[in-house]
Amino acid sequence: MRTTTAFLIAGLAVTSAAIAQETVIENATVLTVTGETLSPGAILIRDGKIAEVGATVTVPDGAEVIDASGRFVMPGIIDAHSHIAAESINEGSVAVSSMTGTGDVVDPYDVNIYRELAGGVTTSNILHGSANPIGGLNVVIKHRWGADAAGLVLEGAPPGIKFALGENPKRSRGMPAGVEQRYPATRMGVQDVIRQAFIEAEAYRQEFADYEAAKARGERVLPPRRDMKLEPLVEILEGTRLVHAHCYRQDEILQLLRVAEEFGFQIATLQHVLEGYKVANEIAAHGAGASTFSDWWAYKVEAYDAIPHNAALMTERGILVSINSDSSEEARHLNQEAAKTVKWGGMTEEQALKMITINPAIQLGIDDQVGSIEVGKDADLAIFDRHPLSTYAVNQMTFVDGEMLFSREKDRAMREAMAAERAELEEKLSEGDAAEGGPGRRGGPRRGPREGVRR
Repeated sequence: MRTTTAFLIAGLAVTSAAIAQETVIENATVLTVTGETLSPGAILIRDGKIAEVGATVTVPDGAEVIDASGRFVMPGIIDAHSHIAAESINEGSVAVSSMTGTGDVVDPYDVNIYRELAGGVTTSNILHGSANPIGGLNVVIKHRWGADAAGLVLEGAPPGIKFALGENPKRSRGMPAGVEQRYPATRMGVQDVIRQAFIEAEAYRQEFADYEAAKARGERVLPPRRDMKLEPLVEILEGTRLVHAHCYRQDEILQLLRVAEEFGFQIATLQHVLEGYKVANEIAAHGAGASTFSDWWAYKVEAYDAIPHNAALMTERGILVSINSDSSEEARHLNQEAAKTVKWGGMTEEQALKMITINPAIQLGIDDQVGSIEVGKDADLAIFDRHPLSTYAVNQMTFVDGEMLFSREKDRAMREAMAAERAELEEKLSEGDAAEGGPGRRGGPRRGPREGVRR
């Protein structure tokens, strides 16, 4: 016997209170992103994974069935640049803060986790801020609203780190009042800090290589002193930690690519990269991805040459491009931000959807788990009432690991219940005030200034 959840005019009416082990979404237009679009299409979710995808799927006994007639199902949106769910993001007192990390300050109570679920976002890359040429370590989270801090972390996501170029690191933002301005103060200095840090990291790596060689020869030697600032940089040199670099201008982009190539490592993503279209060939040759804004422009001097065609021009040159938010508000409509690449850059709908799903998943090294609707991947899904690239599209339901963590109808019912409870409590307070002679007399008779006070 099957339990059916139907889309009603008012929204989604969910009849099953418990989380079903098996869920079927049927009669939808399924935007798989990496395969063909299925219309009608269906998805079978089992134990948090996508078990079947097709025009029709098996409907197991006892499964919850969602009739998504007239609706569009897409992979959960992935934000490659976010600062939500973090108690703090900038350690601005030093130029190199690679010993710090946002994973240590994950805040599972940040309401933006839920608000972004409402917009269809299921995964976010939580980055350190841009106060430092080499910033802190990142953490990739799933929007598992209700989980604790450890439960938000996406298992298996490759570790990363934040770099930053341009105005932010050279202005030494985050310095406490009265503290002398730290180096660097120019773009030259920013590149020097990065280069010097990797010179030190190479020497540090060699110390451990020499130590291991001495041990192998049977010598009794002490291990080198550990340096938590340099260890992440050694991981970069060895290709086990991803670099996500905040940047705007073409000159600083080229400077960073040259430094990376000097030390033999690759930049994973150039973040924002507003002048990427000017040096797209060089970025493509290096192999870096680009995670940019849709159309942010002129909010500071180094952003004056930003254009809304940037994502499309970089895509045409062979760069893997994603659209990010860098904003808890912007993230709630990343689907519409991606749609701007269709208007301004002539991208296809499929290309636009990839920029907020499979492309950022590849950039973060998590495309084996999320980013498309494929058998075996996590059941992270968003169900829209119209095509997600429509200006009028509104997300109705969001699943993370097969669990429905947002439903517009449930949210509406919750808000109505809270409003009713508030009204009931206010009415009781008013009645109490009236019975006791007005406000200020609740909690017993009023005492004089010295009554009941012992000396």
